[in-house]
Amino acid sequence: MKNLKTNKQSNIKTYSMKPFISLTLIVALLVASCSQPAGDKKAELEKLLKQQDELTLQIEKLQADIDKEAGDSAIKKSLVEIQPVAAKEFSTYIDVQGKIDADENVSLSTEMPGTITKINVKVGDEVGKGQVLAETDTRAVQQSMSDMQTNMDLVNQLYEKQKALWDQKIGTEVQFLQAKTNKESMEKKMGMLQEQLRMSKIISPISGTVDAVDIKVGQAIAPGVPAIRVINFSNLKVKAELAEAYAGRVKKGDIVKIYFPDSKDSLTAKVNFAARAISSLTRTFTVEVLLDNKKDYHPNMVTNMKINDYVSAKAITIPVKLIQTDIDGSQFVYVSEANKATKKKIKTGREYNGMIEVKEGLKEGDQLILKGYDTINEGDVLTLQK
Repeated sequence: MKNLKTNKQSNIKTYSMKPFISLTLIVALLVASCSQPAGDKKAELEKLLKQQDELTLQIEKLQADIDKEAGDSAIKKSLVEIQPVAAKEFSTYIDVQGKIDADENVSLSTEMPGTITKINVKVGDEVGKGQVLAETDTRAVQQSMSDMQTNMDLVNQLYEKQKALWDQKIGTEVQFLQAKTNKESMEKKMGMLQEQLRMSKIISPISGTVDAVDIKVGQAIAPGVPAIRVINFSNLKVKAELAEAYAGRVKKGDIVKIYFPDSKDSLTAKVNFAARAISSLTRTFTVEVLLDNKKDYHPNMVTNMKINDYVSAKAITIPVKLIQTDIDGSQFVYVSEANKATKKKIKTGREYNGMIEVKEGLKEGDQLILKGYDTINEGDVLTLQK
């Protein structure tokens, strides 16, 4: 009994680190077997030890299963939103502010100082080239012309008589030349008075519409003071100044979308002129677009222009914000492959309005991660946002 007790104590010590339920069962069975003979007790002990080993194996298996499940739940699962990559038309535009201008937009004034005696037009009238729009007081000029005409008549008569005599070889050549000179001198003086009479009138140099009349009858006016404005609305255009960086990207014939903020109107046209020279002061060049004959447009009206400088019929484009930079400076985005985050290195092209063209790295059908891209790492298990 002493040896058996020693063995039992030894076994209990050996398995003291096993799970409590297993040890309790063995102790209980040993106590129950104390009343059995020695041979039976030994057999019973072996049986119990065998059961203990089987229980230990079962416990270890359960523990392994528990550890595995705990490990799986520890794997990061990121909530993301994805979208298949698709190719479509992509265009870029140069946004610039312009203004309406007119090739035939003139502000007229008198060429001689005087007092306005007559105004022949009002705002909105259609006028033709060469039409007299207003007149100033010409009494002094007309009086001078009347006096000059009397002298001219006398000089012309003397010339005609002297010429007739000279044709008959009567008289001297000096007399004839003097009469001719007097006649020509009087004609020049009369011509000067006639020019002064013309300069006293405000005459339209173009055909168009009277846009402003800034004078009144009886008002004194001097050269250079704006009096009447005439605009040819059939020849309006939009002009804009572009930075020299765009010089190689804009050419005649490019499509332009023009927006008129004041009138809530818009139209599509083409670049009619793109200057090749760059201003040395502003480092800009001029672009012009012709407008149709709409009188809703006015010179100096502000416009917003979108000049189409690039078109790709089939391009893969993605939001610029999705692009990240790797440690080596290369660009990449995340896509979903087999429900895991995968890094795709890309090469990009043109950018416009928050979208950028991807030249290399993505293909149609790739599952691009749109939301959650900034919180994931490569290999993360993904959960789709519903």
